[in-house]
Amino acid sequence: MTLPMQQAIAQAHRQRLAGFEPQPVPPTQETDPVFLSALAACSQLGYITADALCLARAWAAQTLRLGAFDPAHWPDAPADFGLQPRPHNAPFAPCPKNLGLYAVLPDAQWVGRMAHAGVPTLQLRFKSSDTQAIAREVRAAIQGVKGTDARLFINDHWRVAIDEGAYGVHLGQEDLGELRADDIALLRSSGARLGLSTHGYAEMLRADRLSPSYIAMGAVFPTTLKTMPTAPQGLERLADYARLMHAYPLVAIGGITPEHLAAIRAAGVGSAAMVRAIVQAPEPQAAVRRLLHLMGGTQARTPSA
Repeated sequence: MTLPMQQAIAQAHRQRLAGFEPQPVPPTQETDPVFLSALAACSQLGYITADALCLARAWAAQTLRLGAFDPAHWPDAPADFGLQPRPHNAPFAPCPKNLGLYAVLPDAQWVGRMAHAGVPTLQLRFKSSDTQAIAREVRAAIQGVKGTDARLFINDHWRVAIDEGAYGVHLGQEDLGELRADDIALLRSSGARLGLSTHGYAEMLRADRLSPSYIAMGAVFPTTLKTMPTAPQGLERLADYARLMHAYPLVAIGGITPEHLAAIRAAGVGSAAMVRAIVQAPEPQAAVRRLLHLMGGTQARTPSA
């Protein structure tokens, strides 16, 4: 009974979503034929279990809402995925819809240099287990962006970030899993912006429950900088994610090079996080000028501007 609908979905989207290994169809107690068909088709198209289940529920909800099954219409309505109505009841502080070039940097010295080079959005990703060193680096990074319009997010070290009055905090899914309800309440009440990394539909829905300031999506391309929980998502999946999460400021993450920026913007994502293209460039300031031009966005105001 479900086979023709499964085949119709797979046939309609196989070409644009090619390149992913088929996944096992997860067991389910559901009996709805649209749900079962979509679950099988999305698993066939390479979606991991958690994401295939999200898509199957959304396809069933879309069919009910439209009154007909449409295999060509990939689900992208927030209500079909159970996203919160907007405006949210308890959102994190807002940030601009278009965050532009987003430099992810290893220390405060780099943060200061790139803020004064005009990069509009920065992240300090300082890796250390020394609490005093972390506090010093966060304070120095915050000091380094003063006199510019650069927005500084602190990766991971959220307590130090809010104690020092940072513009925002960026957390990964692992970090998010360690937060208790009172931690989230404290972070929200501080006024700090919150950015969250996501790697597919299930994590985007999880992020939405917190109403963060922005959502990062990826890894779009292969990256050697960290171990990723999913295969590279590619531009077609990124565009699907962007249509669903369009109400948020969005940041593309993972393996992004200058050559990718036009396609990322065309996918509906207003910001791209970059590491190697900046910190490994022979002339970082010159690299930043090129990247800002390619992003087509306005650079942050520098003290001399």
